[in-house]
Amino acid sequence: MKVLLHTCCGPCTIYPLRILKEEGHTVMGFFYRHNIHPYAECLRREETLRAYALEMDMKVIFQEDYALEKFLQDMVFREPDRCRICYHKRLSATALLAKRGKFDAFSSTLLYSRFQNHALIREIGESVGKKTGLTFLYRDFREGWQEGIEVSRQRGMYRQPYCGCIYSERDRYYKAPAPQR
Repeated sequence: MKVLLHTCCGPCTIYPLRILKEEGHTVMGFFYRHNIHPYAECLRREETLRAYALEMDMKVIFQEDYALEKFLQDMVFREPDRCRICYHKRLSATALLAKRGKFDAFSSTLLYSRFQNHALIREIGESVGKKTGLTFLYRDFREGWQEGIEVSRQRGMYRQPYCGCIYSERDRYYKAPAPQR
């Protein structure tokens, strides 16, 4: 199948790309950037993905704009559901692009991460797939977690310390002080 793979970054692409190619699929990447904060982080992830894709001979479509404000407006007062909303935005954008590009299926490197909600990603991916008439290619890529880490370290790739959004950055670095008595 011809598969459009939503790619969040270079390191998370390593294992899924290898597996999908071994399965005989033709894979093209899609880098969605509206959720990544700050912009310097977005550029660093994009630069790493560009270099890796070039080495692996993988074509990637890179979003050109940076609609962070729209992303944040969509999240305000819905923060408890932010991951659901973000998954939906990224998978919908990928599926619509895949449909325009006459791909057979779409998938995501989010399925590589141990920190993402796989059941929710699968549910949203399959729902978006039905709406667009495309197959959501679900694979549990987590079994390759360690391999991806090792390969990315060997290659000296930039490895981001949080998912990407301002909320995940806060969760990663901010530790609330203990309540005073």
